[in-house]
Amino acid sequence: MRISDILKKKKTFSFEVFPPNPEQSKISDIYSTIDSLQQYNPDFISVTFKSSGNYSQNTIDLASYIQSNSNAEPLVHFTCGALDNHDVDQLITTLQQAKLENILALRGDRPTDFEGNYLQYFKHASELMEYLRERGDFCLAGACYAEGHIECSSLYEDLINLKIKQEKGASFFISQLFYDNNYYYRLVRAAKKMGITIPIIPGIMPLTSSKMFNKIMNMAGASIPFELRVLFDRFQDDKRAMYEIGIAYSVNQILELLANDADGIHIYTMNNAKVAGDIYERIKSVIERELR
Repeated sequence: MRISDILKKKKTFSFEVFPPNPEQSKISDIYSTIDSLQQYNPDFISVTFKSSGNYSQNTIDLASYIQSNSNAEPLVHFTCGALDNHDVDQLITTLQQAKLENILALRGDRPTDFEGNYLQYFKHASELMEYLRERGDFCLAGACYAEGHIECSSLYEDLINLKIKQEKGASFFISQLFYDNNYYYRLVRAAKKMGITIPIIPGIMPLTSSKMFNKIMNMAGASIPFELRVLFDRFQDDKRAMYEIGIAYSVNQILELLANDADGIHIYTMNNAKVAGDIYERIKSVIERELR
């Protein structure tokens, strides 16, 4: 089923997983994660993509597993920056053969192990969307940034790019992580003024450890609110406290987003079904009321 058709009827509840590094774990480990996530009745599960090594095939395998073994729809990430037309055509054929119709079209960051001419064939995700729309009947999604894309000089410039994505076929957006809901509300208001009419689903990544907190702190484009920073500074040496703080903060974020009529909730699970479950169980009645 096309995710765009689900969004015409209701708001969505969804998760993200990613293919494992083959040197660290087996793909069957992620099958177990997907099985665990099913009990929370997601509308779709997105699967990330890396254009080198065996990661792209692992993405297809995971998406196919979701399609065959769950009630959720798979959403395949399709990252184009390191690909040429032939690569994209091959992936289109593979997706069509697997009957995978939902695609999150992305430019992506340059892979660390990529030695070719990056962005030679597809400079923007909107170009990939146009290419895909001409060659298949796909349901296309795009990414957006609540605080604005780091490469854009202003939110207005970023919104122009989102408008182009909509014109090239995107039927909904999923935001990258953010920790201040006001940025999401600002994005939605500004998008409507720009004539962007498709749903914008907020993406939530729980910060449940000092390692994750430090990683986000070093990422450009994601600010940490003062009240969350104070908590992490105080409890950074207490793993259990850090976990509880991260879960509690995400729960509060989600409750406020739903109270303010967000188009759905997308949780970046980091392949940790327990995190998703702990969030779900704390606000199960709200999710059942607002997203079912």
